[in-house]
Amino acid sequence: MAHAEGATAAAGEAGSPRRRSLAASLEAWLGMLVEIPAAILVVAEIVILFAGVVARYGLRSPLIWSDELASILFLWLAMLGAAVAFRRSEHMRMTAVVASTSPATRAWLDVVATCAALAFLLLIAAPSWEYAYEESFITTPALQIANSWRAAALPVGTGLMVLFALLRLARLGDFKTVLSAVLSVGLVIAIFWLATPWLRPLGNINLLIFFVGVAGFCVFAGVPIAFGFGLAIFGYLALTTRTPLMVLVGRMDEGMSHLILLSVPLFVFLGLLIEMTGMARAMVAFLASLLGHVRGGLHYVLVGAMYLVSGISGSKAADMAAVAPVLFPEMKARGARPGDLVALLAATGAQTETIPPSLVLITIGSVTGVSISALFTGGLLPGVVLAITLSALVWWRYRAEDLGHVKRAGAGEIVRAFVIALPALALPFVIRAAVVEGIATATEVSTIGIVYGLVVGLLVYRRFDWRRLVPMLVETACLSGAILLIIGTATGMAWGLTQSGFSRALAAAMTGLPGGSASFIAVSIVAFTVLGSVLEGIPAIVLFGPLLFPIARAVGVHEVHYAMIIILAMGIGLFAPPFGVGYYAACAIGRVDPAEGIKPIWGYMLALLVGLIVVAIFPWISIGFL
Repeated sequence: MAHAEGATAAAGEAGSPRRRSLAASLEAWLGMLVEIPAAILVVAEIVILFAGVVARYGLRSPLIWSDELASILFLWLAMLGAAVAFRRSEHMRMTAVVASTSPATRAWLDVVATCAALAFLLLIAAPSWEYAYEESFITTPALQIANSWRAAALPVGTGLMVLFALLRLARLGDFKTVLSAVLSVGLVIAIFWLATPWLRPLGNINLLIFFVGVAGFCVFAGVPIAFGFGLAIFGYLALTTRTPLMVLVGRMDEGMSHLILLSVPLFVFLGLLIEMTGMARAMVAFLASLLGHVRGGLHYVLVGAMYLVSGISGSKAADMAAVAPVLFPEMKARGARPGDLVALLAATGAQTETIPPSLVLITIGSVTGVSISALFTGGLLPGVVLAITLSALVWWRYRAEDLGHVKRAGAGEIVRAFVIALPALALPFVIRAAVVEGIATATEVSTIGIVYGLVVGLLVYRRFDWRRLVPMLVETACLSGAILLIIGTATGMAWGLTQSGFSRALAAAMTGLPGGSASFIAVSIVAFTVLGSVLEGIPAIVLFGPLLFPIARAVGVHEVHYAMIIILAMGIGLFAPPFGVGYYAACAIGRVDPAEGIKPIWGYMLALLVGLIVVAIFPWISIGFL
């Protein structure tokens, strides 16, 4: 995934050093004030949900308040995490276009991105306070407290992000750059506001103006995706409808508060945990002992290791960060080109998008109502099919590799590596069994994985670094907040599309395609490949999942089969250059110049496309074990 880049140092050279130092000190102090509660909230969610599992399954005495308390704390975790991500400039954004501009233009666009985000936050500040006040009249059923205790997270989180935005602008120091960016954003907003009398009579043409024009312009200009979506839906509702703006905040709350999404931060933390405890390293070492002596062997190990690790963390960034540092040094020593390595790493990121507990699978279950257990079951074989097509290309490319200097592992070494890796290899099966057997929900199972990882890391691998624990918790809150804020604003956009009648028009057009289900699947593959490259998987799913899944059922496509198709299509788009932000994340993790991987990745993308077509043609691959 791509992250927002901080403003360049050059932009701040002309300002007052004292003022910048004061702003930096205030930002650091406020950042610590936000990061510590965010880290505590991650721990609290783990403890509460695991206590619920133990009480219900172990003691046969369910805690009736556990889910409610977890939901209350979750919204606070989402908003504080979003504030941490804002402070660290780690909200997801599409930087391919911005990166191609001159340094001066790029610095100015960075400031514009901050000003655009600030504009959205200021616009929703009053509606969010109003929403929190209205929620005070609702009492929670189990804890019997005012729901405003939960809803207050929205205005508080918004206010913190406003403060971070203002401090960032103050820290830049270049008054002319800041003033130019502020005036540019203010001018655009003023033009739209003055155009209100002309916009309202346009009807659904406004959908193109705001959801394609405004949202698209913001995304390509480098505005973080969550705030670009927010500006588009706010403008649409405020300028073309008479909908109270508090409704938008309510839809954002609904999108971020779905209990299934609670597993997002927990699986993110689990991914960081397996890397820190050495579990990922043990799995990779075992696979390397099996295949390291064959031509292209370590490339097969990379494909297999990503498959195994993806069955634990659910986060592609965490998966790549766990596997690449272990394998890349030896692969380079054997003569592999860095560009080819990062190309295969990106391709395996796309290949493993369907492997449970993928965060995209969890999001689909959240927004469409498809069974999480069915999605977890259906996602295993499609990943195998794509692994086979990738391995076929690896075989072709490395069929003449010289391995004269590589020593084959003996039987004893393989057995020893297997015994060491066994506790780590068991974790994906523990996670899956807990969901399928009904021991825990998809939300709760992540806590079982975390407790298992803690025990194995402390007692078996004995590589638990307590100093890294707090940074890991903060990083978990940060990434989760960035993801959940996108889901919140994308939910608002999806609601606006539905209310406009667009969903009915889309359903009529898609069900009327010549060729029936085959045409529908083909169009969906093309559409979600493009959407994946621009929006990433989660916002695209939140936007279009509620619209397209009912159509899939209407034309006779099984919803789990359809889920696998669009996830793989989005994965190809997400990891394909030049716009696929996942590709740049792989390059950053592998510490390779993106230009080196551009040429070799297209072969891997073609292999993935072949695998996707196979999955689309044969539904049994996705639904055969349901």
